[in-house]
Amino acid sequence: MTSSSAATTPRALFRVRTVPHAWIPLPDGTRLAARIWRPEDSGPVPAILDFLPYRQGDLMATRDAAIYPYLAGRGYACARVDLRGTGNSDGIITDEYTDTELQDGCDVIAWLASQEWCDGNVGMTGISWGGFNSLQVAARRPAALRAIITLCASDDRYADDVHYRGGCVLGVDMLQWAVSMLTWNALPADPVVTGPGWREQWIERLEQTPAFIEPWLSHQLRDDYWRHGSVCENYAAIEVPVYAVGGWSDGYTDAIPRLLAGLPGPRKGLIGPWSHAFPNDSVPGPEIGFLEESLRWWDHWLKGVDTGIMDEPMLRVWMQEYTPPAPCHPDWPGRWVAEPGWPPEDRARRLYLDGDGRLADRPGDGAVLTHRGDDTAGLDAGSLTADGGFGDWPGDQRAEDGRSLTFSTGPLGEAVEILGQVRVSLEVTSDQPGASVVVRLCDVAPDGESLLVTRDLFNLTHRAGHDRAEPLVP
Repeated sequence: MTSSSAATTPRALFRVRTVPHAWIPLPDGTRLAARIWRPEDSGPVPAILDFLPYRQGDLMATRDAAIYPYLAGRGYACARVDLRGTGNSDGIITDEYTDTELQDGCDVIAWLASQEWCDGNVGMTGISWGGFNSLQVAARRPAALRAIITLCASDDRYADDVHYRGGCVLGVDMLQWAVSMLTWNALPADPVVTGPGWREQWIERLEQTPAFIEPWLSHQLRDDYWRHGSVCENYAAIEVPVYAVGGWSDGYTDAIPRLLAGLPGPRKGLIGPWSHAFPNDSVPGPEIGFLEESLRWWDHWLKGVDTGIMDEPMLRVWMQEYTPPAPCHPDWPGRWVAEPGWPPEDRARRLYLDGDGRLADRPGDGAVLTHRGDDTAGLDAGSLTADGGFGDWPGDQRAEDGRSLTFSTGPLGEAVEILGQVRVSLEVTSDQPGASVVVRLCDVAPDGESLLVTRDLFNLTHRAGHDRAEPLVP
């Protein structure tokens, strides 16, 4: 895996024509607004769809201009389409990943495939929301869809999106995201694009677009609301090849090994040190030439060119090394490693929590330890999903360690590398009917600095499953 500065960039083959506005008609008469980049004088080419609520006309215009002209110059027609009820598109958006949204995605793919400038082969891609709906649309098997690239997304909407984690409400993440969506959805369409009726459309959108946080907080268990759109419910529904990409500083990375283990068809995974961002424009570095990497994927699956990408290991990851804890990391030291398949051969190491505070290779004599949670616990947690901003990363965990029950090994005689999921089994009693547990795994330096490696949280009333809440018996 090469850095973006060292990557070999395939030469552009075509001049690019930008269509700043196109209408895509849907069967029910709704029009979706799109920006399209096409190679000139190329004949029919494959198309690539990115389907988002984030306003291709202004909010994401700069980001899109750094990605899709590159692919268009190398023989692809690329479409950035506003979801129904967002940006310049008609209609009202009522929530994330509704049946209407996913059917619209299938209809857009059919429209792209039918255009004279498309050869009938379509790929779908996106980061975050676009990564989610790429998976979900793929599960609906639109006829022209050939492959997807999903970035920073999850196969399980309840397990690790911005709403809940381990059955616990993600107050900061959920609230921030709900407010962001409410604000963006309240913006008007571009009058130049939508014409004289723009103000009436805007008023209608203001009056009818709901606040998404209401259903999110109304469904605190893993019910049918969250099962909808969670492709882990039936991995076999996805038959097209999938490239799943994420970063260790992102909140969605756990989905990548699950997808590799569960999907039945061709699949690849890539995990770097990155935050919730594209691998060619992210912190921590090193960045990579992700546009070149994605081109290899599209050339293989949409054009039938043997780029060698499927001869490489199924999973490639940045094995991170210790670095002093900090609120922001421009770069994270480490090296690239790979696994030929997933799941790999089981190489688990079992450690035991000992009553004297040791993390030991053998179980101790047994002890009962009592702990009452501190109201200030979590102040040094940072963000669950880092976007790259200062303060997103957890700081030195020594204060958090002091507010917690801790179990530590002795000084390590050799490096310990972990690739896979850390599992923790606990036996607890409680003097309250409701309680949560947070587990952190930290790398403690010789000077005492404590670096957060990974963590998870769990609502103990969900111990029989996230589809029910059973109070603890004090």
